[in-house]
Amino acid sequence: MQAQPTKIIRWGIIGLGNIANTFAQDLITVEGCELYAVASRTESKALDFAKKYQATQAYSSYEALVEDPNVDAVYIATPHALHQQNTLLCLQQGIAVLCEKPFAMNATEVNSMISAAEKKNVLLMEAMWTYFLPQYQYVLKELTNKTYGELLKVEADFGFACEFDEASRLFRKSLGGGSLLDIGIYPIFVALSTLGLPDTTTEKATFFDNGADSSCSMVFNYKSGAIAVLKSTLLESTPSEAIFYCEQGVIKINSGFHAPTTVTVTRGDTQQTLDFNCETNGYHYEINHFNELLREGKTESNIMTFDFSRGLIQTLDNIREVIGLKY
Repeated sequence: MQAQPTKIIRWGIIGLGNIANTFAQDLITVEGCELYAVASRTESKALDFAKKYQATQAYSSYEALVEDPNVDAVYIATPHALHQQNTLLCLQQGIAVLCEKPFAMNATEVNSMISAAEKKNVLLMEAMWTYFLPQYQYVLKELTNKTYGELLKVEADFGFACEFDEASRLFRKSLGGGSLLDIGIYPIFVALSTLGLPDTTTEKATFFDNGADSSCSMVFNYKSGAIAVLKSTLLESTPSEAIFYCEQGVIKINSGFHAPTTVTVTRGDTQQTLDFNCETNGYHYEINHFNELLREGKTESNIMTFDFSRGLIQTLDNIREVIGLKY
């Protein structure tokens, strides 16, 4: 019997800022899918983006894009505060959604998105791209197999110096700007994906004059005795590494741990650095995963699960409550 041809996944992108450009650069390299439609509130921006990445359709409203019956999946790259609204818009049309992290502003919004996806029986996934990178999957396998014994301590940081600009999305509190939701989510992700949800936490933060957080330092404590020391900051450049201290060795995801990079493993006097030779920005790994889920008729990822997304946003909510960060 002749094999069925691979279904071509026709993608749309809502929100055409920097992250959408990076995503689109990788999307067009992935076999079995195409960038079909893009949407911006500004028509000229949509037309320019479509021309740059050879998308078939350019729309000046998100509503017009989701009403196009040819769209199979949408990548949502709008500011954090719009994620829930934009996701629900797509789900109501039965369109699969890959929504940029953080999934939404709080647990209530995330739960409403998941409920809508389950009700419509439509695929929904938070775009935590780091989870799918080969270096991160390698580290998870080594930790799961206890190659170096029990995991005792995790250290993860993400920081860069950035001049304050209240007009920028990164600093606008109303859009979820600040260090915690934008980059702090990555170190927290590292702790949750390796040690699980913490039993207790301690956290402290600094703030810009507009109330957005400029830095956040966190310690997660576990009944096993393990700890995670985490940091995000927009005030200084930090190593941006993820280090896993085990009983018999240390695994370090080198600088830019959230993106394609190398891993250094130290055991006694022996040190080895592994290069995973990623030839794109690294988004194609999560795109391939999402495409396969869609082709198989799945409505939830077996890697970036709903339970994981719920735990991640609830942890962020808990930290915000302690440091007094309200949107």
